[in-house]
Amino acid sequence: MTMFELNAQIWRDMAEIADSEPLMRQLAKYLKKLVAKKEDPTLMTKEEFFRRVDEAKEQARQGKVHRIETKEELNQFMNSL
Repeated sequence: MTMFELNAQIWRDMAEIADSEPLMRQLAKYLKKLVAKKEDPTLMTKEEFFRRVDEAKEQARQGKVHRIETKEELNQFMNSL
């Protein structure tokens, strides 16, 4: 199914439920969940997660880290974010 066909199918399906308020409310609720899922930056594949871990390890090995040794330094760093 092409993107155009998928888009057309979605609109046809929405037209079928457009006259039912309960179904439209259910659809709106589900769509909000889908959009939130899409925008969640913490969602990633297993491969992406381990790639990011490997990148962080390499940065640490190269000394590209923030050293925080006191509570005051931690507060200062957190406030800078």
